[in-house]
Amino acid sequence: MSKQTLIVDLFAGPGGLGEGFSRFTYEGERPFKLAASVEQEPKAHRTLTLRAFFRQFQRVPDEYYEYVRSGDASLRDELFRQFLPESEAAVEETLGGPRTLGDTDDDRQIFSRIRAALRNHQGPKVVIGGPPCQAYSVVGRARNRGIEGYALENDGRAQLYREYLEVLNEVEPEVFVMENVRGILSAKVNGQLIFDQILKDLKKPSESVGQSHGPEYDIFSLVTPLPPADVLGERSYISSSDYLIKAESHGIPQTRHRVILLGVKRGLLSHDPDILDTGPSTPLTTVDAIGDLPRIRSGLTKIANTPENWHRNLRDAANAVKEILEEVREGLSLPDGFPLNGSDTSLISQGANFLPYDTEPAGSALPGEHLRKWFLDDRLGGVLNHSARSHMPPDIYRYLFASCFALLNDGASPTARNYHPSLEPKHRNWASGKFVDRFKVQARNRTPSTITSHIAKDGHYFIHYDPTQCRSLTVREAARIQTFPDNYFFEGNRTEQYVQVGNAVPPLLANKIAKIVHDILSHQKTKSTGEVGYDAEHAL
Repeated sequence: MSKQTLIVDLFAGPGGLGEGFSRFTYEGERPFKLAASVEQEPKAHRTLTLRAFFRQFQRVPDEYYEYVRSGDASLRDELFRQFLPESEAAVEETLGGPRTLGDTDDDRQIFSRIRAALRNHQGPKVVIGGPPCQAYSVVGRARNRGIEGYALENDGRAQLYREYLEVLNEVEPEVFVMENVRGILSAKVNGQLIFDQILKDLKKPSESVGQSHGPEYDIFSLVTPLPPADVLGERSYISSSDYLIKAESHGIPQTRHRVILLGVKRGLLSHDPDILDTGPSTPLTTVDAIGDLPRIRSGLTKIANTPENWHRNLRDAANAVKEILEEVREGLSLPDGFPLNGSDTSLISQGANFLPYDTEPAGSALPGEHLRKWFLDDRLGGVLNHSARSHMPPDIYRYLFASCFALLNDGASPTARNYHPSLEPKHRNWASGKFVDRFKVQARNRTPSTITSHIAKDGHYFIHYDPTQCRSLTVREAARIQTFPDNYFFEGNRTEQYVQVGNAVPPLLANKIAKIVHDILSHQKTKSTGEVGYDAEHAL
């Protein structure tokens, strides 16, 4: 009889939610175990399976580190053959391959795996996950409005939450956690807010999928306590925005605002669940998150990508930017060589899949022992997924200008009107106002912006604060901002890695949610007496 709580992770991506739950510890034990993780995108699934393999060990073998440092697929195959029981368990957890909820053949395998995992399990069960959000996001809806004949009600992605309901009906979990973009609060189908319908369906998932019997759920906010009952004894949140979590308020180095719903089986609790603890009084900044990572240069496109060409281009950019900054800031006196020492040619590396520490190990800039413990792995010996993009020379001029401008303006990025004509990109609508913040610096002493999958398309919105590096963020830097541990290896090419990181739930935020879920399950009413207590049969 299992004493662990089994987790079913839907729309798992590279595993951010699952990582947070699986790493939660209580009295030296890890009470949550992932039973099934469902993901359809092949490279994200490959990342997910590797992390499932990682979790099989109390001490991860040296061969894992050899593989992630090399990125050689043949070494992964050898690793999985060498540790066959662990690799088979990982493959089983991730359903043997990418699976799409709603596909008839895949559903057969998904539900078969879920039933097998739960067959002899007598303890609690939890379902987590976030249905893909492109149809609900504000940006996605703006883009869709330009498609002739588009209607949200005909977009299959808008109905993917119903696949989530099917799993709730199957598993009948004690608790579920569902995440989505803030745009879901305002999205409408046939003139009606879809969020109202989603809440209604989640309260009675079995009924919503056409079943006559099944548990009902109360839906709680993780940040707003439920108000007192009204005169009729009803209790409900005042606004749908009460379900919106602002990650930066809870110790996450990112202004990520997402809707996260906590569902608890009706009758399980005798008191309301806790809400998320607030983070430090001063939100974490970009330098807090990535300031300790190795400095690297951007690459070059359109001309030969050599260190000599890069430094020559950067010196030219520095001279031009100095003149522009002096013109923009009348009377500003800039030191010679600002912001670069033109003779400094020490920065030659563009990074790599694995970059050994060149001086001190990472972690020196991370504030607080809890963050160092969360991110660092002293067996790694360097940094994974830390290679810089290549940029066109004109973009390097713009990146340099933007990062210098931010240094001189308390972290504020330049808007379109701040750019000298010589730096303006050749966009037809540049002066229209639509590109007012086309280039954005992740300022050193400000909280980073939301990491989204758009980072895979270009780095203009994710410019590194250090002018001497003159580049956009690497996958590892984006992963740090998303709070993935440093030993979390992202499979695929760099573009595919960016997409995985941008689509994920921050694992550290998920870890904080896991604490609340653990407390709910530890203090549920016992079956025999209905009193609140620690149920030995369902011990965690």
